[in-house]
Amino acid sequence: MTKKIFKSNILVAAAVLILGIACVMAILYQHFGKQINTELKKEATYLVYGVEENGIDYLKQIKEKDDRITYIAEDGTVLYDNQADAATMENHGDRKEIQEALKTGSGHAERISKTLSQKTLYYALRLSDNSVLRVSSTQYSVWVLLMELVPPLIGIAVVMLILAAIMSVHMANKIVEPINNVDLEHPEENQIYEEVGPLLSKIYKQNRQIKSQLESARRNQEEFGIITENMQEGLLVIDSYTMILSGNSSAWKLFQLKDPKIGDSVYSLNRNEDFRLLIEQVLKGQHGSVLLHMGSEAIQMIANPVNREHRVVGAVILLMNETEKVEREQLRREFSANVSHELKTPLTSISGFAEIIQDGLVKEEDIKKFAGRIYNEAQRLITLVEDTIKVSQLDEGENPYEWEKLDAYTIVKDVCGRLREVAEKKNVHLYIDGGKTMLTTVHPILDEVIYNLCDNGIKYNKEDGTVSIHLRDLGENVEIRVKDNGIGIPGEDQSRVFERFYRVDKSHSKAIGGTGLGLSIVKHGVTFLGGTLKMVSEIGKGTEITMTFPKERKAV
Repeated sequence: MTKKIFKSNILVAAAVLILGIACVMAILYQHFGKQINTELKKEATYLVYGVEENGIDYLKQIKEKDDRITYIAEDGTVLYDNQADAATMENHGDRKEIQEALKTGSGHAERISKTLSQKTLYYALRLSDNSVLRVSSTQYSVWVLLMELVPPLIGIAVVMLILAAIMSVHMANKIVEPINNVDLEHPEENQIYEEVGPLLSKIYKQNRQIKSQLESARRNQEEFGIITENMQEGLLVIDSYTMILSGNSSAWKLFQLKDPKIGDSVYSLNRNEDFRLLIEQVLKGQHGSVLLHMGSEAIQMIANPVNREHRVVGAVILLMNETEKVEREQLRREFSANVSHELKTPLTSISGFAEIIQDGLVKEEDIKKFAGRIYNEAQRLITLVEDTIKVSQLDEGENPYEWEKLDAYTIVKDVCGRLREVAEKKNVHLYIDGGKTMLTTVHPILDEVIYNLCDNGIKYNKEDGTVSIHLRDLGENVEIRVKDNGIGIPGEDQSRVFERFYRVDKSHSKAIGGTGLGLSIVKHGVTFLGGTLKMVSEIGKGTEITMTFPKERKAV
């Protein structure tokens, strides 16, 4: 055993030593290369300065020939070389470093000799007359450098291996020593050798089985944690003393808590009387539920008792945010009430006028007048029903029409044409700013949205007012902005004007006409088309509504 450990340590030390030497050689190689390049650049700079001042004669005065110096004309002809006859040398115009120097002012290249295992570094600089001065130096390859360093490396390796051998012997003795003191209660902490293998193996199997069971329990706990933490509903587990044993992040969020309250009484979460009564009820063994109102949110709380051996040991509490559901129910009731009211008004008028005519209380010459009133109220009723159907269809996502690529400018122009007569009666001027703007949309819905905005801009405008429609191409989106300089909308009403049947000034709105569904249709239409809606309004200065639509229909 000791020999095995000794051999393993020696092999590891040798491997690390070889790897370290290789890394050092690589670093030295890179260092030498960078140093030679730096020296070449400095030497070339000095030589260029001398040639610029004294011409080619400056080069001929240099006696040192460690580095090769070559002077080349712009066409590649060699004018001077300190190690060869320039007249017999071939044209250097195709050399990489020469071409780079002529283009950028300086050039660098490396070429390796296959026969000599040498690498030559070249550095060239362009002179003011477009001639090139090149300096080159030979760098021995890694193998040459390695051969030169072999003697000192062998010495270092021998010393390090001797040290490794001494340390390996010491470590082997230390590793073998625990065999004399085998701990049977903790076999996983002992080295399992052939002599004690069967005994330790049995103990190890038992420990492994226990560990497997514990691991299974841990996984089940993690899975339970993952499930509860990804629940949108809040979950609490309490004991029979009302202490919180477990809870997920959704529960803490619903109670607006930053930190968990594990170990605290569940009563610390909420002081509501209904909450307290439900806890008392469930700890008596009875299922129960209650709707809690916490601030602006409605939380449905469902509690179930946990029984063990016919005794209540705790409870599981489920918390669901029902705010949206409650709000939808409230909106539904308001919508039903508003529809009933809006329908009742024209129906009452129609019924009243018809009853007067039926009873013969109307003069012959006034029958036409009363019939006209009946017709107007009927038209108002039809418009109300049609607008209600439109809102319902958009709310449900229904679309009996096709998506198609259309020009928004054409639709705006058509809408302005249909509203021209209405605008002239109120002396309101319509303007269109923009040109051809293509997008994929549903023609009737976009037409209805723009029509309602422009119609509102005309209705709620002042004498000699303006309604302008601006179209902008934003790249991936299209912006349509409808702006008027009419009466404006109060700040406290701006968040509600897109609700169904909501009117800012009910008396004024009734005088103007309309169903109260125009802006609701706009909101639902823009949402259906995948767009966004933004409104800015100021009393006495007018209203600006900006719609942004994607050019291409987004996949659902």
